[in-house]
Amino acid sequence: MTHQFHPTSLREYDIRGVVGKTLGEMDAYALGRSFGTLVRRAGGAKVAVGRDGRQSSPAMETALVRGLNESGVDVVRVGLGPTPMLYFAAAELDVDGGIMITGSHNPADYNGFKMVLGGNAFFGQDIQGVGRMAAAGDWETGEGAVSDEDVMDRYVDRLLQGFDGHAFRIGWDAGNGAAGPVVERLVQKLPGEHHVLFSEVDGRFPNHHPDPTDEKNLADLKQLVHAHGLDFGIAFDGDGDRIGAVDGLGRVVWGDQLLAILAEPVLKAVPGATIIADVKASQALFDRIAELGGTPCMWKTGHSLIKSKMKETGAPLAGEMSGHIFFAHDYYGFDDAPYAAVRLIRAVSELGGSLTALRSAMPDVVNTPEMRFQVDETRKFAVVDEVLDRLAADGADVNRTDGARVSTDDGWWLLRASNTQDVLVARAEAKDEAGLGRLVAQIDDQLARSGLQRGPQAAH
Repeated sequence: MTHQFHPTSLREYDIRGVVGKTLGEMDAYALGRSFGTLVRRAGGAKVAVGRDGRQSSPAMETALVRGLNESGVDVVRVGLGPTPMLYFAAAELDVDGGIMITGSHNPADYNGFKMVLGGNAFFGQDIQGVGRMAAAGDWETGEGAVSDEDVMDRYVDRLLQGFDGHAFRIGWDAGNGAAGPVVERLVQKLPGEHHVLFSEVDGRFPNHHPDPTDEKNLADLKQLVHAHGLDFGIAFDGDGDRIGAVDGLGRVVWGDQLLAILAEPVLKAVPGATIIADVKASQALFDRIAELGGTPCMWKTGHSLIKSKMKETGAPLAGEMSGHIFFAHDYYGFDDAPYAAVRLIRAVSELGGSLTALRSAMPDVVNTPEMRFQVDETRKFAVVDEVLDRLAADGADVNRTDGARVSTDDGWWLLRASNTQDVLVARAEAKDEAGLGRLVAQIDDQLARSGLQRGPQAAH
């Protein structure tokens, strides 16, 4: 037997598609057979499986487990929960890998799979390899057993291990995503007063889209913080591996700003350590890490790429603009938003007790939102190369880590190709609006010279 995945579903960091169109139960089964085969050939025998709250997830789980079993691998089902709970299970249980069934923050009709194998992120060529194995029918056969393990309470206890934070008044928005039940358990054990929104898991996302990096999805949380005069608010994406936050005035504390706060206690504990952030992060963050005696490292966007770079550099902490925060300090190094929330409470406690004051103390910069625009798949990397060649000829100050990040007296601008979609991503940051206008004009000029313009914004 062989199986062809839809070509768009095998992404850089995960497998993802629209259920019934580009992703189905046969894909889940084939993934089980291929992944199970890899586990067995590496000498392993057991895989943990978790799922998010989407309506298609239980059927996907059944098919995935069958595929794993028929490749001769045992499965431990950890049930419904956030992606980091599955990562926790993969790290703590006696298993050789893990698969999370999740559509992350995509719309309700999406689903997909995130994987870890032997303690490492499974991405890029690993995922393409799964497709090749399925197409060739290159699968081991056997019979595996299935068991269930309820890890949620153990996971919540681990989140609170060593907790030394103050009692705050906090609002939480789980967005009807898979982190809801964890949040409910967490707030019962944290000191302080907690107000929780949308903790009921509902894969239709009836209240708002579960993506905390889009400010309009934080409206309910801002209202909650304002109505009760809370200290701050915390939000999660659909599968609980990305965090969003607002301060007591309802201002968004973006991913790079959270990292600047979280880095301070870590750098006290591990002086001089490397702290990693992606190329979309503010220059203010890299400056702050250096000011705190740390070693800032700008790296490529993408949770799997960041995890690999952390292992290489021994970094105790890393983060992305998108709200993926990775703690290797006192933790496992994977992106875990509930854990990041707990560490935020601890950091705010240690740094004077007010997230609002910490946010107010940050340097004032103005920036564009992430601008995403459709470009033909065959052109997306070529355009970035053309821009880099022209910038080099002009003697510009360019960081080429992931696309082109250009620094000028006004600030900086970025143009990079998305790894997961046929889009180019641009962003700019300056000290004032006039400077920002000049930076955006530079982006538009470079695009025009490659025969493009920033058209309608592409969806995530």
